Amino acid sequence: MSKLTECKQTEIGEIPKDWNIAYLGDSKLADLIMGQSPPSATYNKVGEGLPFLQGNAEFGDKYPKLVLYCSEPIKIAERGDILVSVRAPVGDINIADTRLCIGRGLAAIRPKANILHNNFLYYHLRFNKSRFEMLSAGSTFKAIRRNEFDLYNISLPSFPEQRKIAEILSIVDEAIEKVDEAIEKTERLKKGLMQELLTKGIGHKEFKDTEIGRIPKEWEIKRLSDVTEINKEAKDLPADYSNNRFFYIDIDTVENNTGNIRQAKEIIGKDAPSRARRVVHYNDVIMSTVRPYLKAFAIILESHDSYICSTGFAVLTGKELLNPHYLLYMLFSKVVITQCNKMMVGGQYPALNSQQVSQIVIPVPSVFEQKKIANVLCTLDRRLEQLRRKKGKFEKIKRGLMNDLLTGKKRVRV
Repeated sequence: MSKLTECKQTEIGEIPKDWNIAYLGDSKLADLIMGQSPPSATYNKVGEGLPFLQGNAEFGDKYPKLVLYCSEPIKIAERGDILVSVRAPVGDINIADTRLCIGRGLAAIRPKANILHNNFLYYHLRFNKSRFEMLSAGSTFKAIRRNEFDLYNISLPSFPEQRKIAEILSIVDEAIEKVDEAIEKTERLKKGLMQELLTKGIGHKEFKDTEIGRIPKEWEIKRLSDVTEINKEAKDLPADYSNNRFFYIDIDTVENNTGNIRQAKEIIGKDAPSRARRVVHYNDVIMSTVRPYLKAFAIILESHDSYICSTGFAVLTGKELLNPHYLLYMLFSKVVITQCNKMMVGGQYPALNSQQVSQIVIPVPSVFEQKKIANVLCTLDRRLEQLRRKKGKFEKIKRGLMNDLLTGKKRVRV
């Protein structure tokens, strides 16, 4: 790659001097097919006719997820066409990986051979997705119309350069896809092991029936109030901190399903939200009591010691015979989530109170076995964290390449 040397100013900004501006409505560049929904009586899930897409709900990362078919298609996208969501939400981009029937929520762009490369267009439109949002009209229902597609302009390198840019970005996408596959495989393994280890333990041959199902005979059933202290410490932030800063963990700070805490918010005491009251310490486990089925649970790291968390969490401080990591994995289990779903109250924001949390029961092995179970699952979590970081690095590389290559800031040799 080389840096841009000569450029020109255009209506879409500065581009290389040898690039052109082209319009999607130009029939020499591409054909545009606006979707149209066939009669609902022609829909099926048994594979009769063509795969049918109605909108971006069926979109995957790059290719559609095919779940519905249509026996009498009206508007058809061919393999390799670029699919654009034209109804709220607008601007999602995909590539048709097979022949499809498209409903009115989608449009298909079919690039002309040797003039517009389909993968180049795919990356170009994704990079400029915000332009579709700006184009969409309607106060309550946003949509993109055909005439707005006709006037949508793009910067256009030579076809060989388009192809080379698309190849480079596709290589990064393939690397991301491989990491995604590894993440998915590891998550399946973890899910299976959690089910096995948290109900059958390690090496047991004798089992017993309990109120929460069949468990090893040596295990005990305990309420959370028996094995943890719940909401042990609280502070009055405006009075205790005043003009001092503190770090705050709220519901948005905790990732669902992973147990990870993203960067906590730094707040001045006098500006503290009314929910910022509970003090957390190293190895405490925090459990979201609002919509607990979303599994916003986490263990407090040493670096988070003495942070403040929202009253939307129950803070569980394990007693002597409870491993905190075992407790966290048990909170994620079907055993606990089923109990939460039965107890929570409320309409839009169903929640548990502290008394209900205290009544949740969990199976409790020996401390030694708890640690062994936790170690197995922690190993998989570390693997998942490594893979997610790796994916994040690839995505950062891709964003940089898209910014450089799709604007001509850096040129490829063809």
